[in-house]
Amino acid sequence: MPVMSFLRKTFLILSENSWLHQFIMSHGFSKNMASRFIAGETLQDAVQVIQMLNKKGMTATFDHLGENVRTEEEALHASEIYFQILEKIQETKISSNVSLKMTEMGLDLNLELARLNLEKILAKAAELNNFIRIDMESSNYTEKTLALFKQVYSSYKNVGVVIQAYLYRSEKDIDDLIQIQARVRLCKGAYSEPPDLAFPKKADVDRNYIKLIKKLLLKGNYPAFATHDPRMIEAVKKTAQENRITPDRFEFQMLYGIRRDLQEQLVQEGYNLRIYVPYGTMWYPYFMRRLAERPANLLFFLKNLAR
Repeated sequence: MPVMSFLRKTFLILSENSWLHQFIMSHGFSKNMASRFIAGETLQDAVQVIQMLNKKGMTATFDHLGENVRTEEEALHASEIYFQILEKIQETKISSNVSLKMTEMGLDLNLELARLNLEKILAKAAELNNFIRIDMESSNYTEKTLALFKQVYSSYKNVGVVIQAYLYRSEKDIDDLIQIQARVRLCKGAYSEPPDLAFPKKADVDRNYIKLIKKLLLKGNYPAFATHDPRMIEAVKKTAQENRITPDRFEFQMLYGIRRDLQEQLVQEGYNLRIYVPYGTMWYPYFMRRLAERPANLLFFLKNLAR
């Protein structure tokens, strides 16, 4: 196994290790390093970051870090935080929508609980003319998440969902979502998945991503392409140009702190760009997945660790 593939797999496994999670959070020795990818621990920290991004011509999507809550009280508290986020967006007039994970809404505990929490947030977002994106988690949750999405989408159109290109099922899921004109964010996927469910080779994931780009651009409803890969970005641009699809009909999305050079380049070229801005104290799983995604992120971590 190539070194980078081994390291990626290792960091993905570590992202799910509860003992290491607790150890690192209690000692706090990686907090400064995590700040490269995380806006801060408070809502105001994230607002300040988004104000800066807006000045650069970029929109944003808020993410309160947290997943796999253990009690109904934690799920309720998480939903209340999203009310605060929506109200803060309205108050400050920043250009941002919101992303959330269904396991933070209580999906592990009770399907009905997760749905009710989600619907309350969607109703609040609709009242404030805002949009909610449901993040996709590991393949253990794909079917449940999509079923929940379709259930609430019948009543709320201010909601979209994420599809991961590394899953074999994703082409069929994209076709289904196009049929109902749902808004889709396409990403490659950032979890450790078995080879019977996901393409094990990066080249195959890339090919599938490009196939799904074409479907979404030609038939989708304002798709979002979440990638830092220049080849995938060029595939989006090329497909759009060949089919006379103007830049106002789709957007690129990138993560806060990653490939800032590409972010600025896309804005200068006139493309819509939305930055995923996470904040909060539960940054460990998110941080580890970012280290797994790109060698540059890992090198950044190792250099800071050496210091």
